[in-house]
Amino acid sequence: MAESTGLRVIEICAGAGGQALGLESAGFEHELAVELDTNAVSTLQHNRPAWKVAEGDVADPAVWDPSAYEAGPERSPVDLLAGGVPCPPFTIAGKQLGATDERDLFAWAVEQAVAIKPRALLLENVRGLSMPRFAGYRQHVLDRLQEAGYMAEWRLLHASDYGVPQLRPRFVLIAMQPEDFTFFNWPEPSDQDPPSVGMTLYELMKERGWKRAGEWRDRANTIAPTIVGGSKKHGGADLGPTRAKRAWQEMWVDAHGIADYAPSSDSDISERGPKLTCEMVKHLQGWDNKEFSWEFKGRKTSKYRQIGNAFPPPVARALGRAIAAALLHEKYGTIPRQLDPKKAFDPIYRALRATDDFMTAAQIGKEAQVALEPHELEHQISLLSRDFHIEVKNDGSTPAYKLGKFKAFLGQGDHARHEHFLKNRAKIS
Repeated sequence: MAESTGLRVIEICAGAGGQALGLESAGFEHELAVELDTNAVSTLQHNRPAWKVAEGDVADPAVWDPSAYEAGPERSPVDLLAGGVPCPPFTIAGKQLGATDERDLFAWAVEQAVAIKPRALLLENVRGLSMPRFAGYRQHVLDRLQEAGYMAEWRLLHASDYGVPQLRPRFVLIAMQPEDFTFFNWPEPSDQDPPSVGMTLYELMKERGWKRAGEWRDRANTIAPTIVGGSKKHGGADLGPTRAKRAWQEMWVDAHGIADYAPSSDSDISERGPKLTCEMVKHLQGWDNKEFSWEFKGRKTSKYRQIGNAFPPPVARALGRAIAAALLHEKYGTIPRQLDPKKAFDPIYRALRATDDFMTAAQIGKEAQVALEPHELEHQISLLSRDFHIEVKNDGSTPAYKLGKFKAFLGQGDHARHEHFLKNRAKIS
């Protein structure tokens, strides 16, 4: 456990504590952690009994009231609002429903930052959020934060760059007040390659005397593909989709399930290889029982989901240290940062947002300062229409477009998210 910096964090969608443990190691003290899953809450409470942990829907004021943490004349701002909000709305392997997925809480989390006014915001999600499909969604987030006086940046980070023996790309959003963001530097990758799966798990694989453990170690000589914890909507624990299973097979690992124990001395392992245990997967996520010691509660499938869905503690620590250094004004950032109202992920969204009137393709192109063929504009509009209401008016042969409301859940009491959440409560993870 790191020496405290005096910085305070509220963590939403805390899961089983991967991000929490990394932030703690970086010197942050948890003022509150909020989590939906009962077993993950038990894990947090078991490992950190002193933490205040709220169980339930993070968007339910009865679970926690964000207004109680708002900065004001008699209350200093919380230093960091952090969270790993649900990934299914953006995952490449899913339907990418984005703002219309009842599990989407990304935009809602941004609204909490606008209301609470923390000094910094850290949100992480899957790589899918970085794709062109969500350019408008990302632009909305940046514009909303800028309106609230924050500077923000996105970056795609890979866990393997921070010593984790797994690729695991994560798309990270950092936002701060300008006076603090001046000091922010994204964490530098490690100058050492991460250990292979074989080297990481060799001691665990041979602990019950399996005679072929050395041979297995030499075959498992690369880092792991992204570990997928899965969701309650699907079956039991395994190591991911077909492509991931092929990668595991090349390392002589049977990815079709999770074992209770390491192979015994007389185990007759087939060519599919041994299965991994939860303890092994835990090590592949960066919990090494030395710097990051953690015990998971629940049955095997629940433990695996908690581990597999976590943000690796070493990556969270690297980000936490970078955020803490900025908030403590320890070192000027190496990249000058300015609020640039013209910089845009989605200039089409920006152009439409600039007016309450309808715009033709020519008007959009002029405002956005881009040249688009009609089919390109139609494609961009179709992507936007998945997350925003778009009105279309046909005046002769020239269609015109008008940007309507954002479809995402922002805290509205009448949003369809509430009905969907209650209906699927037992399946959401």
